[in-house]
Amino acid sequence: MPTQPQVRDQHLDAGRVVLDSGDISRALTRISHEILERNKGAENLLLLGLHTRGVPLAQRLAARIAEVEGTTVATGSLDVTMYRDDLRSHPTRAPHKTELPSSGIDGKTVVLVDDVLYSGRTIRAALDALSDLGRPAVVRLAVLVDRGHRELPIRADHVGKNLPTARSERVGLRLAETDGADEVRIYDIAAQPAPGARTASGTEPTEGDA
Repeated sequence: MPTQPQVRDQHLDAGRVVLDSGDISRALTRISHEILERNKGAENLLLLGLHTRGVPLAQRLAARIAEVEGTTVATGSLDVTMYRDDLRSHPTRAPHKTELPSSGIDGKTVVLVDDVLYSGRTIRAALDALSDLGRPAVVRLAVLVDRGHRELPIRADHVGKNLPTARSERVGLRLAETDGADEVRIYDIAAQPAPGARTASGTEPTEGDA
């Protein structure tokens, strides 16, 4: 069952819009072409979206690749909850479901898809999760936004937007599939994005790349 869009909240009108729906669409189109160029086509390609907003992003990328190549691209979802290194400090994280194609990940070119890349700890957890699921030939990373402030030596192969931010700022990402609209906003430390708006900050990490 598709996720119901979040009810719009007044906090979602705070902050500064840095990507609107058109910007996001163009960024995803560019990433899809980069993935095809790097992979030399769609053969053996698997797009794995990281919960939560990485999943619809992976599906959108697959749809764009299918339009170009005329072939269906395998997609799936990856839950990294139990592989995170902050479970003790955030024990109430709700796990999601990992879904892989029947062919698995062995020998595949796996592209991990996430929304906001920040510290890199979510991606480290994703790599640990993949190692328990099989042995891909190659693992690459595609993100819609890279806001910097890495804590681990992790770099995205495909980036929709490099967005320099201060640690005191939050990046809020909304997608139509989960939140009813597409946009990326930057909030200052005093602003509180509404529940459901994807955020990443040094002071209040939420789901994703905290």
